[in-house]
Order: sequence, then structure tokens, then C-alpha cells
Amino acid sequence: MTDEAPRSETVRVTEVLRNEIIDGHRQPGEKLVERNLATELGVSRVPIREALKKLASEGLVTNRPNTWSTVRVFSPSDIADLNEVRTVFDVLAFELAAQRHTREGLARLEATMLKGRQLAEAGEVVGAHRCAAEFHAIVTELSGNELLAEIGALLDSRMRWQLSQHDDLDVVAAEHAELFEAIARRDQAQAGALAASHLRTSQDQHEKHSRRLARLAEDEAQGEGD
Repeated sequence: MTDEAPRSETVRVTEVLRNEIIDGHRQPGEKLVERNLATELGVSRVPIREALKKLASEGLVTNRPNTWSTVRVFSPSDIADLNEVRTVFDVLAFELAAQRHTREGLARLEATMLKGRQLAEAGEVVGAHRCAAEFHAIVTELSGNELLAEIGALLDSRMRWQLSQHDDLDVVAAEHAELFEAIARRDQAQAGALAASHLRTSQDQHEKHSRRLARLAEDEAQGEGD
């Protein structure tokens, strides 16, 4: 019982911090001080320390020994590396899902796709982003490839973070609908081609999002200077 409590606290704290980073509530470069986080989340520093280690292994946090951790700042090189891996990973996952999906799995995928579209139409940004990430996670599951699923688990947090950088929710929802239809038809070639196109959209969305944030930061700096 004594060991189980710290583990459950660590799981809870890790999930809270992971969501806050991916959802944008904690910004890149923001300090993550164990003492402050423990007070904020109402736990001891032990689960905070373990959570930060876990998030560092997922690529969302940069740990600095003998000082505070920070929310990871993804460099252009980091993004390029992730895109190169996703170019292979996403296409294969969608092609295999088209070939191997089950009726039950397809139903879950459709429900997630439809929910994502509804949230996009309602302007529910965080919810739409989470549905987009869940859509991709279900596709990986439907691939039926255990090794691919293991690799997906390693990439999951970084992929979820990248998907959260999309501002045009309607475009993402529309492309997910096309991807779903290709999978439902078991059209492997079309599913793969659409997955590659979808990744290019993801890259464009990320670049637009980064430019928008840069403009906002510049406007804020100018406002403070006036």
C-alpha cells in the first residue's frame, strides 16, 4: 500500500503536467521547479521528481541537474527529425490499418473522427487537438503491428505536442475524414498517399502556428516598450 500510493501520485502528476505542456498551458522554456510544482499540485517533491524524469524520457521536458527543469524548446532540427520519422511511421501505420482493421476498431476510429469534427466546428481547440491525437493513436493500434505500437508509444507525446500546434482545426478534421474513408474501404495505397499529404499539412500548420506566436510576442514586446 505504501509503494502503491507514490506510484499513483506519480501517474497523476505526470498526466497533469503532460497535458498542460501539450495543451500549451506551460510554454516552451518555462521553468519547472520541484518545490513550486509540489505546492501547486498538493503532493510531495518525490512524485514531481519522478514525473519530470518520465516527461524528459518522452521528450517534453529538459532536466537540468542541480537546478530546475524546463519545458522543452523544440528546435527546427528537432522538428525536422520528428517529421522524417513520421514520414515513414504515419504512412506505414495508415496503410496497415487499411489492411488489418477490425469492425470494432473502425467504429472507434469513426467515433473519434466525428467527435473531432464536432469539436473543431465548435471551436473547442484543446478538445479537437486531443481527438486528432487519439485518431492517430487508434490508427497505430489498428495497424496490428506490435513493434510499430512500441515505437508509437515512444513518439506519442512528441506527436501529440506537434498536433497541438495546429490552428486550422477544420482542415485537420476534413483530412481525418478522408483518411477514415480510405481505411474503411481498405484502400492501402490511398490511405498511404493521404497520410503523406496529411503530414505535409501538419508541417505547414506548425510553421504557421510558430509564425503567429512570434508575431504575438513581437506585438507584446512593442506594447511594453510604448
